[in-house]
Amino acid sequence: MWKVQLFELNYDSREAQAATDVIESRWITMGGRTREFETEFSTMLGGDVSCSAVSSCTAALHLALLSCGVGAGDEVIIPALTFVADINVVEMVGATPVLADCESEACWNVSAATIAERITANTKAVIIVHFAGYPCDMDEIVSLCEKHDIRLIEDVAHAPGATYRGRACGTFGDFGCFSFFTNKNLSIGEGGMLSTRSQELDQKARYYRAHGMTSLTLDRFKGRAISYDVAQPGLNYRIDEIRSAIGLVQLDKLMEGNQKRKAIVERYIDLLKDQKSLQIPFVNVPNCEPSHHIFIVLLDDSVDRVKLINTMKGDGIQTSIHYPSFREFSAFKDRKFGVTPVADRISAGVLTLPLYPTMTFEQVDGVVESLKKALG
Repeated sequence: MWKVQLFELNYDSREAQAATDVIESRWITMGGRTREFETEFSTMLGGDVSCSAVSSCTAALHLALLSCGVGAGDEVIIPALTFVADINVVEMVGATPVLADCESEACWNVSAATIAERITANTKAVIIVHFAGYPCDMDEIVSLCEKHDIRLIEDVAHAPGATYRGRACGTFGDFGCFSFFTNKNLSIGEGGMLSTRSQELDQKARYYRAHGMTSLTLDRFKGRAISYDVAQPGLNYRIDEIRSAIGLVQLDKLMEGNQKRKAIVERYIDLLKDQKSLQIPFVNVPNCEPSHHIFIVLLDDSVDRVKLINTMKGDGIQTSIHYPSFREFSAFKDRKFGVTPVADRISAGVLTLPLYPTMTFEQVDGVVESLKKALG
């Protein structure tokens, strides 16, 4: 159906072989390959970071809030422009989500200033998102959270391998939460990673991940334990060995894939920089190396986005919207959120164009040609 899809897997025979090796090992639940995946991911982040592989980024976010003691009566500040997982996990722990606006139409991340506007005596935590793979200004945000004794959770779903002032995203807050969903830079279908520098928080999260149990099924299988204790109530947010094995292959491809994404983004920018009916955010962002997860543009108010999307669909070009406003969803349409004019404007005009490591410049040119034709 599509001449150019929004995303295509960067897979080859190595992922298939990794999965086959696990099946032939006769051990498929969380075990040795998961531990290796966690260790290698920690090495990628650098330094004294502990990592726990989990079933999704949403699971990682949920575990982070639980481990930080967030619950009823607490407020959690989240970006007004983000995927619904961030607001859902806050709701699921019984806390109140509070929306922070984007910094500007040029920088779609939240900032220390937009977060500070929403801090109250009930603020227990802040979840920030490195939108599209571009790091937030972490110096000011970390200082703000330390000043107010607020927990900081990084949603790094868009930014594996991205750095701010040479330091990996996911290592600034109390927790970093990564996604390995199908369309992510590191893709295993479903899965995620939780990172932290705190041994105490790491242990809490590991208990929450696996029913609060003090030993794993693998430990009993290997004869390292006869039974187990339950140290605290917990959930089942474990990953499996097949996805961890595929994750190891994908991790090996991550940095090269990010560089290929960068070249594609640069070509998009060069071809669209003079287009008057749209803006390109995150151009020449200082102090960071982005992961270039998605390529987004902001359409002028005069552009009929639905018509444009359908016109490009007719050309075989798949596009998307990152992200609709929470105010548009049935679950939240009657909620009295504070005003977030920049995020609302972006949600109304954002268009996401295809981007993936194996995309060719010829395909980029075809997408731009279709977009310019649709814009008239």
